[in-house]
Amino acid sequence: MTRFDAAEATERRKLYVDAITAHRERGRGFLTFEADETALESDDDGAEPSDSALGAPWIQFADGTINVDCTDDELDTLKSVLGEFPAFKIDEINRPEDAAGVNVRVSAKADPNRIAQCLDAIFQRVYELPDDVRVWVVEL
Repeated sequence: MTRFDAAEATERRKLYVDAITAHRERGRGFLTFEADETALESDDDGAEPSDSALGAPWIQFADGTINVDCTDDELDTLKSVLGEFPAFKIDEINRPEDAAGVNVRVSAKADPNRIAQCLDAIFQRVYELPDDVRVWVVEL
């Protein structure tokens, strides 16, 4: 794998596919994607483009499982997004006592292209990130 970030939708989906493929070849741990922290900064009108209560949004993937942290409101949106991806099902929701949100594990039994579409939908709609958000592969 030669690149580790992308900011345009098509390029982000290619990044996800390439990273998933490389991760499967290595076969260890979680693959982690993280939205660039600048996506959490106020835009020109002072509006907050994303709910940053949990910090920079991230998504992990390993062995057919997507792992995310989200707020309760984001969880409702996540459920809606997953409704558009029938092969993806919530396996587990954990509500740690000392955390501001919930941890969700999603079964993602699909090809890398479909997983990439779902990952981008999660970043865009669940975390309400701008269309040009830069996503990084931070752990492979």
